[in-house]
Amino acid sequence: MKFSCKKDDLLQALNLVSRAIGGQQALPILGNILLEAEGKRCMVSATDLELSIITSFEANIENEGSITIPAKAFLNFAQYNFDDEILLETNEGTQLKCTSERAKTVIAGESAQEYPTITPIEKETTFSLQVGPLLNALHIVTFASARTTLRPVLSGVYLRAEKGKLIFVATDSYRLSECSIDADGSGTDISCIIPTKVLEELRSILGSRKGEEEEKDEKGEKKKKGASFKEKEVEVSLSSQQIEIRTGNTILLSRLIDGKFPDYQQIIPKESKTTVSLPTKELMTVVKRMHYFAKEINNNLTFTFKKKSVHITTPQTQSGQDETTLEVSSEGEDNKIALSSSYLLDFLTHIDDEEVEIQLADSMHPAVFRISSNPFFLHLIMPLRIAEE
Repeated sequence: MKFSCKKDDLLQALNLVSRAIGGQQALPILGNILLEAEGKRCMVSATDLELSIITSFEANIENEGSITIPAKAFLNFAQYNFDDEILLETNEGTQLKCTSERAKTVIAGESAQEYPTITPIEKETTFSLQVGPLLNALHIVTFASARTTLRPVLSGVYLRAEKGKLIFVATDSYRLSECSIDADGSGTDISCIIPTKVLEELRSILGSRKGEEEEKDEKGEKKKKGASFKEKEVEVSLSSQQIEIRTGNTILLSRLIDGKFPDYQQIIPKESKTTVSLPTKELMTVVKRMHYFAKEINNNLTFTFKKKSVHITTPQTQSGQDETTLEVSSEGEDNKIALSSSYLLDFLTHIDDEEVEIQLADSMHPAVFRISSNPFFLHLIMPLRIAEE
């Protein structure tokens, strides 16, 4: 194998696929990256046997071939290299010789035949999603999933199709996010649980590309007609046990989580007795301040809603106590509920709206949060026991 390429193209590919390499590998070779040169492109892959990421870039290929290289060593060479062009060639079969104008590095690798085979899925359902709405949905949904695998189904995002829309749902049983977006070609038989890690990696990839395009716009560079970020699509394919996500030259492959997602709709209050609109930044500032005391007793914040105000208090703690009153726009009855300051902060940092709407039934049922910019989104936080005054 022998080819030359741009350093930036190689580094971008290595950074991207290395996301699939876990901190602890079941097999030493899973700490490697697979490099394959064929035709006019170089394909770069990595896997932890659960998640696989594959991408490619243009290269001047003199001799086709493949090799698997330790990711840390390969990234180290690409990151700390000043030169624009790099020549890569295999040496003695299992060594990769990396040469540039001012550097010459040899990295010990292994035969590509030793690397686990990344098998394409048998596509049963395929549909396309617009990048903009998908990126937004991932941002406001994935954070609500469980961070442990004690209940595997809660460590993923539930995806289902309903009335021409795709619905994303995540919960850790204490809070829940649901968001619906349009999908091109989606059927009504879609129902699966996608590992949160996969969707968070997708969000990072899409987010970084969006940032690159916005930076180009600020520099005044012209885009090709029809190449707007908002117009691009992500193609999703499903089989009974796997998911494949394609965006540009990059493919993510993953197993789906086996199991039944909880019937979450039964805990969403069917009606509310109180609806309140609060300024997001003001509420977040107050919750951040009061969290200092609330975190000592189960992150407890008590909200007492009146006609035009909300009184927020923390329990009396060893460190002290805090309280505040905010002016609000409200409809319905006076009400009261205790909520987690930690979960509130988590939610508020994931929305950009100037105002947030809270719908309440009573102190025993979840608080439902909505935002005006997205009528197809809701966030739910389970109530805490109101602290004794």
